[in-house]
Amino acid sequence: MSRLLSVPRLIAALGVVLFGLMLVAPAHADGQVSVRNSSGDAAIDPTYQTTLTVSGRGFQSIKKGHGGIYVQFGAVKGQWRPSQGGVSGHNYFIVPDSEAKQNNGFLKYVAFPGSDTAAAANGGVISASGSWSTSINVPGATFKTYDRAGKVTTIDCRKLTCGVLTIGAHGVTNARNETFTKVTVKDLYAATQAPSSSGNEGSAAAATPTAGQPATGQPAAAPVKPAGPPTMTVDRASARPGRIMAFSASGLTPHSQVSATFDNGRSAVGPLTVGLNGQVAGMLDLPADVKPGTYELRLVGEGELPSARFAVVAEQPESAPANTWQPWLFAGAGAAALLVAIVIVVVRRRRSSRAH
Repeated sequence: MSRLLSVPRLIAALGVVLFGLMLVAPAHADGQVSVRNSSGDAAIDPTYQTTLTVSGRGFQSIKKGHGGIYVQFGAVKGQWRPSQGGVSGHNYFIVPDSEAKQNNGFLKYVAFPGSDTAAAANGGVISASGSWSTSINVPGATFKTYDRAGKVTTIDCRKLTCGVLTIGAHGVTNARNETFTKVTVKDLYAATQAPSSSGNEGSAAAATPTAGQPATGQPAAAPVKPAGPPTMTVDRASARPGRIMAFSASGLTPHSQVSATFDNGRSAVGPLTVGLNGQVAGMLDLPADVKPGTYELRLVGEGELPSARFAVVAEQPESAPANTWQPWLFAGAGAAALLVAIVIVVVRRRRSSRAH
């Protein structure tokens, strides 16, 4: 009989072990990314802008989760992952762009399904299975980037290892969605830039971009001269501890790059690229432990840059409805009376049984 009983016990023990392994094992494989240009290669042109199609699978998809992933191009150094302490401008260097939905295409935001910030996504949505696809622009083999203090660094992908990075978006660090996919640098337009056999040397000269042309080789749109002095505004309604606060600035130098810093570097975002009309917009995470008071948000970079002073207001706790304690009080009193009655009945029955 003991042997027969040991079989169910063994099955139960195996079930417990398998259940524990299911809890320990990850629910998804590590995220994998594929990168290709118009020719199907993971390569960028050293001189002209290259548009890369970037696809991912095996990423963590959090239904109605805040944020998602940022897809960017840049270089990495050492322990670059934000989940392991990596900082933009020190451990990884990205092509700067605005976090606004209508940016220059150097930064794409892919949102979690049903995210509260999904309306700002310009790179689509991560599917429930963890797959997504978007495209990013790469200006060329060299670009300038800024750290949070506004220090300028020139990155040359012909000397450094560059590629496509994915990191958690909107200030949410997510180790499972951090990837780096290497790309190479090679002349993608050598055939079209070569002089023709007819001796027309003008075609080769025309293929060389000038300072006034973007990396695509097409004439650049003329920047709009800023009207008035630089100004900055913040969304005061969202200026609360632990929230994401939106801001914008105008009257800046077109194509310049700036960073925004809160309370002398306590929180920062950037670098951001100013648009043709001299405007820039972004979002900043306010620290959860910031105390109510008046603070300053300022832009750092080159030239005359504005700042804005605003009040951070504490979150108001939700007030409980009046007299919500009364139903619980009566219910507790009724339960106590019932319990006393049961005890009295039990005691009387025991006494009666002993008497007989």
